[in-house]
Amino acid sequence: MHASGKKMNGSEIFFECLRRENVEYIFGYPGGALLKVYETLYDVQDIKHILVRHEQGATHMAEGYARATGKPGVVLVTSGPGATNTVTGISNAYMDSSPMVVFTGQVVSNLIGNDAFQEADIVGITRPITKHNFLVKDAKDLATTIRKAFFLATQGRPGPVLVDLPKDVLSSECVFNWPEKIDIRGFKPTIKGHENQIKKAAKIIAKAKRPLLYVGGGVIASEGSEALRTLAIEQDIPVTMTLQGLGAFPGSHPLSMGMLGMHGTYWANQAVNNCDLLISVGARFDDRVTGKIEKFATHAYKIHNDIDPTNIDKNIKVNLPVVGDSRHFLEGVLKALPKTRENRQPWLEEIAKWREQCPLTYVNDEKKLKTEFVIDEVSRQTEGSAVVVTDVGQHQMWTAQYYKFANPRSIITSGGLGTMGYGLPAAIGAAFGVHDRPVVLFCGDGGFMMNIQELVTAVHYKLPVKLFLINNNFLGMVRQWQELFHQEKYSFTDLQQSNPNFVRVAEAFGVKAMSAINPAEAKQAISEALDHNEGPVLVEFKVIKKDMVFPMVPAGASISEMLFDRLNPNTMV
Repeated sequence: MHASGKKMNGSEIFFECLRRENVEYIFGYPGGALLKVYETLYDVQDIKHILVRHEQGATHMAEGYARATGKPGVVLVTSGPGATNTVTGISNAYMDSSPMVVFTGQVVSNLIGNDAFQEADIVGITRPITKHNFLVKDAKDLATTIRKAFFLATQGRPGPVLVDLPKDVLSSECVFNWPEKIDIRGFKPTIKGHENQIKKAAKIIAKAKRPLLYVGGGVIASEGSEALRTLAIEQDIPVTMTLQGLGAFPGSHPLSMGMLGMHGTYWANQAVNNCDLLISVGARFDDRVTGKIEKFATHAYKIHNDIDPTNIDKNIKVNLPVVGDSRHFLEGVLKALPKTRENRQPWLEEIAKWREQCPLTYVNDEKKLKTEFVIDEVSRQTEGSAVVVTDVGQHQMWTAQYYKFANPRSIITSGGLGTMGYGLPAAIGAAFGVHDRPVVLFCGDGGFMMNIQELVTAVHYKLPVKLFLINNNFLGMVRQWQELFHQEKYSFTDLQQSNPNFVRVAEAFGVKAMSAINPAEAKQAISEALDHNEGPVLVEFKVIKKDMVFPMVPAGASISEMLFDRLNPNTMV
């Protein structure tokens, strides 16, 4: 590292700042506004630049890396279209609270606002979807701005921050000064929850006869999974998780109730509506969780812990708010718990009856292949320990239902935005960050086509990603809604006539590829793919075309009104 006080140009300062932030990878694509940066990068050895094939792919890779490691992902793209191509990925990271710093090149300062070649007001465009963004106007401000960007991206509720870099700022020289400490006016996130509120929560938890832990991605982001496990097991409290919270508590544990909400388990939703205490930790009461809010957990006293105060009382009114880091909250509750507690055995027995009444199940067929079987088999062969990335749609919900996540940071998926095309680049990003566990992607045929160009990136860097393509020749989730609620008018969702031969396409990119059409072939292909570590491998599973994800809660219904059967769509339990 260079010492502060040395004269450097803006591009040299840029890389020196990244070193001090311990950046390992940059996911980027060069362009005119960044020529000085890439000139400097030519001689940089200690930071690895990953050449993506589309800037949207860069953002999803950075997020996949961030979600798998907990470190901020870094993106570097040029001005104009390079910058605007990042918008979807930035929005995705913003909604799912993923730490990311996006650096965009910009035209020279005196041309900003003049509609110069490859100019776009990316600061204005991304203002609603970033925690904060910066336009650097002077090279002397560059180090402090980058320091602030990483601080904002990682502190409090994580999220994306954008830094716009005019071409002249990257070329001009100044004395490099690194700010060891940073202070941002108005940004003082509460890490430690109020002690009295935590003590009050502990007393209420000890007295509850029918408590339920409802946990989200905040528990994983705060590294609070161990404290959660201890609290749940010591207090006999069942745990249900959001899509982003899966893995915060071991999926195979008897107290795990899986996911709740629209495609959650029957017993989890029943427990929500019959508990006397709902303890929400690191979750935001998303509409896919609550269903009709007037009927959500109406009998429960509600405790809500979240690091973001704007999430409190936003969707659901709660009785006891505790603003602060989830790990601190859980550890504080454990410390403050009274020695005596209520007997929870009757509550656990009631939940067990709900589980027996409507289990997650599917009928296996020796000749036809079901997505549920594929995911179940991958879960079995990996023992729930893989880093699982999904795209968006039916396969995403089946993954949440049938993969038994053993560890935190094991599911990487687009939740809030629901971005098709997310899965492949996010899996590539995860593979750069994780080397001791297999990285598995479940992706539908629709989403796979949206960023298929990133297969080149996976091949070039010899990443051992397992690409499990669920091909039903349909936009499956849209088709499901069309069948149930739109008179079976399959408007522009049938891809049978237009899909390519995916095995041949993958092989053309240099990917080892195979296909499976029945359970026996699928079982063998999964085993072969998991053993192949010389680069990416793709298995196309040709699954039943018109399969559906059940249970499901229709839009506008309460989570107690679940559909279980396509034959009787108006019959709800």
